[in-house]
Amino acid sequence: MLTDPFQRHVTYLRISVTDRCDLRCVYCMSENMKFLPRASLLTLEEIVQIGRCFVELGVHKIRITGGEPLHRRDILKVFRELGELEALRDLTVTTNGTQLPRFADELRSAGVTRVNISLDTLRAERFQALTRNGRIERVLEGLDAAQRAGFDRIKLNAVILKNRNHDEVVDLVTFAIERGVDISFIEEMPLGTVGDHDRAECYYSSEQIRADLAEHYELQPTAVSSGGPSRYYRIPGVESRIGFISPHSHNFCDSCNRVRLTSEGRLLLCLGQEHSADLRHVVRANPGDDDALKQAIVAAMALKPKGHEFDLNEQPVIFRHMNHTGG
Repeated sequence: MLTDPFQRHVTYLRISVTDRCDLRCVYCMSENMKFLPRASLLTLEEIVQIGRCFVELGVHKIRITGGEPLHRRDILKVFRELGELEALRDLTVTTNGTQLPRFADELRSAGVTRVNISLDTLRAERFQALTRNGRIERVLEGLDAAQRAGFDRIKLNAVILKNRNHDEVVDLVTFAIERGVDISFIEEMPLGTVGDHDRAECYYSSEQIRADLAEHYELQPTAVSSGGPSRYYRIPGVESRIGFISPHSHNFCDSCNRVRLTSEGRLLLCLGQEHSADLRHVVRANPGDDDALKQAIVAAMALKPKGHEFDLNEQPVIFRHMNHTGG
């Protein structure tokens, strides 16, 4: 069992397999993003080795993220090999949805249990503006494909920005209910510089979202947990769950059970801090040596801080973008 200095057990690993994406969401990256050289990325084999060692050390949930993870060539190899690990209870993916028409069935066959799809708006023109180049039709086709594939659960993720999409929170919940899927609303996370997007000006809190929803729906708090930071609510008579991820207004540090592996092999012990361990160096300096890798992972737990402090009124102190971190 992996345990940090504050006696929190780490059971959840998020793996970013690429920093590249076919969209350019305003809160995620700058419009003219410079991506990592491909040679600096972990190989697929290294990703599988690291994931397997984490599972053998007690991790039972792995989420594959990016960038857009389904843009990584031959990425299904990673899903298939991780999906064969008996001790892994939950293999999930976060995607923008555009590639799901191609991959949904194969992901399900590989052992993926749940899918998160990013969808911040239901309006085509607004979607194009928020993503800088996207077509919402492709995401909706991806949602259709995911529902046909029969995953255990599907969840929509919506980053809510004041005066950009905050007026759609009720419509997004109504859409989720109609489609029989969950939805989580996310406060924007201040990672990296993203050009002319003013984060303080666009901040819209989870409390404000709940107040907007309360005018139309009765929200009842639940003890349901997906192993992540979402705090879930139910609407009487409705199967869909409504989640809130609140890194500013109600952070989840006290019960943090997760670490992140970037696409270039940095093990991040906290989303909002730079504490990290270089696992790429470990696997390349010790080819095939699982014991050396496990020792490095266990040692890294001592670096996990008590929590983060995001301040909307200050310049970002974390200069890596969300697509580098793993969304």
